[in-house]
Amino acid sequence: MQFFFSFTLFIIITISSLAAIKKEVVEYKHGDVVLEGYLVYDDLLKSKRPGILLVHEWWGHNKYARDRAEQLVNLGYVVFAIDMYGKGVITDKAKKAQELASPFYEDRQLMQDRAAVGLEILKKFRKVDPMKLGVMGYCFGGTVALELARSGADLDAVVCFHGGLSTPDSTAANNIRGDVLVLHGADDPFVPKSDVDNFIEEMKNAGVTWQLNQYSGAVHAFTNPEANIHKLDGVAYNYKADKRSWESMRSFFYDVFK
Repeated sequence: MQFFFSFTLFIIITISSLAAIKKEVVEYKHGDVVLEGYLVYDDLLKSKRPGILLVHEWWGHNKYARDRAEQLVNLGYVVFAIDMYGKGVITDKAKKAQELASPFYEDRQLMQDRAAVGLEILKKFRKVDPMKLGVMGYCFGGTVALELARSGADLDAVVCFHGGLSTPDSTAANNIRGDVLVLHGADDPFVPKSDVDNFIEEMKNAGVTWQLNQYSGAVHAFTNPEANIHKLDGVAYNYKADKRSWESMRSFFYDVFK
């Protein structure tokens, strides 16, 4: 597994005299695949900060993923929004998104390894405390976050927003080293109740410290304000679930990294 760094300054925004938020495009590789991530941090903070890996939805590394990274940095973290598909590979078509995501669902080792490259980049960044690492993801990215944890990655906190909960190897949960928070739409048709029940059993059997929040009336992709644009059955934005799940994540990270 090989990768390299190629940092490009994207833009600098000064929020106040106490913050200098930097946003950098990072080109790196997994094998022969060129990837493009997005690193966001406060350059004025003197002490090292917890690092959060952020994984995009099945649409690819798009503006939504970067917007979420920028929100998260304002909570005091260094954030690296990774790329799972390849530089510039994004779509707004469900059929194409399924084609892009399917190889990773079919090969969980590939999913874990691709995400692990991004985690190593985050871990080695000068502003990150390598002893305080977390991962969060949306939809496809939520599944990636859980699978990275199941791989035994050095993670203190794992957050899954409306992601798939099933896994081909439920015993892999024994490798999870951190706490897990799942934020789930109670009416998500893509995650059947059996998957939720199996996930809970998986976490219990592995002795993981876990929490699962279910939001009434919420379906798949409930955190994305543009979810309704796709006009897909079972996919819709839910304002209350979005805000409440973000606050749950915020509290969870604070508790883990305090």
